[in-house]
Amino acid sequence: MTDAPVCVTGASGFIASHLVADLLGQGRRVRGTVRNPAKGTDHLRALPGAAERLELVAADLTTEGAFDRVVEGTTHVIHTASPYVLTVKDPQKDLVDPAVRGTESVLAACRKAGTVRRVVITSSMAAVTDEPEDDRVFSEADWNTTSTLTRNPYYLSKTLAERAAWKFVETERPGFDVVAVNPTLVVGPSLTAAINTSNQVFVDLLRGRYPGILSLTWGIVDVRDVARAHVLAADQPKARGRYICAAATATMREVVAHLVRLGYKPPTLALDNAVGNMVVRAASYLQPKGVGTYLRTHLGRRFRFDNGRIQRELGMTFRPLETTIADTMRDLERWGHVAAAISPAPPAAPPA
Repeated sequence: MTDAPVCVTGASGFIASHLVADLLGQGRRVRGTVRNPAKGTDHLRALPGAAERLELVAADLTTEGAFDRVVEGTTHVIHTASPYVLTVKDPQKDLVDPAVRGTESVLAACRKAGTVRRVVITSSMAAVTDEPEDDRVFSEADWNTTSTLTRNPYYLSKTLAERAAWKFVETERPGFDVVAVNPTLVVGPSLTAAINTSNQVFVDLLRGRYPGILSLTWGIVDVRDVARAHVLAADQPKARGRYICAAATATMREVVAHLVRLGYKPPTLALDNAVGNMVVRAASYLQPKGVGTYLRTHLGRRFRFDNGRIQRELGMTFRPLETTIADTMRDLERWGHVAAAISPAPPAAPPA
């Protein structure tokens, strides 16, 4: 990268906040976009180096031309802004439109600027599949072809947004590279008290919002590793295409076992069996629509992926799952989202 500022869209988000911290920690200038620079940005302004090298500007995903001025003079843009929620009132308006239009707006602005050399997009494993298959290992070659506005609409929004990026590159030939980072479930320490959708899983486990141990398998990755993956994708000249960003898979039973070892009391009722699957599947129709479709497309399925490409080409390494879970739980305690463990969890590593 040059001395030009790195543009990070959605800078106050869970992943993006760590990304901004990483970039500032490397002595880089950062121009971050947020909806309102006067709200929810204190944690960014408090980062080391922020006073000298962080600029925050307002930009909205659905406003045409909102990013034109933002990307002027930049050579690298990292587009993380996109809504992440499973259940919404209007999936087209609340999920798909902001994700797709935001991506197209950022790319159009980068083409107009004429200085941008690379755009890194935060995509998702949701753009790879929305229904794990027991006998299949997913790779960057796979695409989600099953999500709709009524079936896993968040997954649809991420798929269409990434598709729009590759279509833009193919049809517009803008003169810059696009690289996509596709994380699985992103958890880890937060730079703010706000709890993100992924870390909410741990809170829900401890607050009894799950009736027991369900037959779910998650791909999990540490937010600090996801932030570093974006920087690597921006920096590495040979980076191309898509990169699955995932550390490990874990069943809910395995996650519960980690929590028990740390001194917490998650549910122990065994519903990860044939009878439990029948009960949970039936009950899923009583859940909010997004949660219900997620359960019906993931229940009882093992999730497997190949993360070799990001390790080989970008030199990416991942924190062990047990470290990520321990650090996440200590952080949730710190912010008051969960009660302290009976036997204290190991201290969280300082945010990277």
